[in-house]
Amino acid sequence: MTTACLTTSWIEAGVPAIVLAPMEGITDAPMRVLMSELGGFTFCVTEFLRVSQSIPGARVFREHAPEMATGCRTHAGLPVQIQLLGGDPERLAQAALVAVGAGACAVDLNFGCPAPTVNRHDGGAALLHHPARIRAIVRAVRAALPPEVPVSAKLRLGWDDPNAIHVNAEHAAEGGAAWLTIHGRTRVQGYRPPAYWEPIGAVRARLGIPIVANGEIWTIEDIRRCRDETGCEHFMLGRGALACPMLARAAAWELGIPGASPETRFGRTPAEWLPLVKRFFEINRAMSVSPTCAVSRVKQWFRIANHDGRMNWFDAIKRLESPQALLDQLRARDSVPPECDE
Repeated sequence: MTTACLTTSWIEAGVPAIVLAPMEGITDAPMRVLMSELGGFTFCVTEFLRVSQSIPGARVFREHAPEMATGCRTHAGLPVQIQLLGGDPERLAQAALVAVGAGACAVDLNFGCPAPTVNRHDGGAALLHHPARIRAIVRAVRAALPPEVPVSAKLRLGWDDPNAIHVNAEHAAEGGAAWLTIHGRTRVQGYRPPAYWEPIGAVRARLGIPIVANGEIWTIEDIRRCRDETGCEHFMLGRGALACPMLARAAAWELGIPGASPETRFGRTPAEWLPLVKRFFEINRAMSVSPTCAVSRVKQWFRIANHDGRMNWFDAIKRLESPQALLDQLRARDSVPPECDE
């Protein structure tokens, strides 16, 4: 994005957007830095910050999103939106106000997390049972913040009924959401394929706000099919962007986003991963993340990338415990699996 951070036009009609998905324990601040350096994304969304019995203070928000110290942008300049999760409208509104005071430029509300622990404590997808509460939460947060700070919401199709998206999306829009991100699965599905994109398109056709399509987008061909099925021009990439780190750049080029560069092919070979992992370790070190934690993040990253089992060298990686050992193993491997964008 070229506009200032405080803007209502993070998502707007006629200007396609590619958004980095919030993924708990995966797309943390170092990963957001790396993905923003690789390019293609319009903005990214933090992992959720849970608001339960107490209101997080400004320090908690700044630790959760270090980008607040740099205008709520990564070091590469990519805008960062803060995501909150909870079930109490007033507490979420107060937390959002603290977040903005600490430097947040946009707030997203999580109504889609399928984790049982979260759902048992009145958070995430559990709210899909209660459309009126979704509206009340969005309305309370919207009313608490300055009008120039966008408030959006992320939803799944429903708990177990994909048709529930219609009433839930309507209530979120009525609450004042500037845009909705819709993940094309129910909570019961979790992350099992397939994702159902057609209901996302039906919501887009009925509501007067932008819709961001999300779920099971791994390739450029998936982007094209999702665009055809939904009519959407905005897409959120999660696991697909981690499995193929050049996917966002290719998607931005496909959608004609200004400033996008041509597609760079990425074959998921150890030689291709090596500079990315080396840079990721450098970013973690600069952000004072422990080597143990950084290695754990890389293993999680590779588990996602190996979703199709074609990275036949992954077994040699997952038992390693130090950054140097992992880098040495990548240097030693020469297996060449199929390219991820085919």
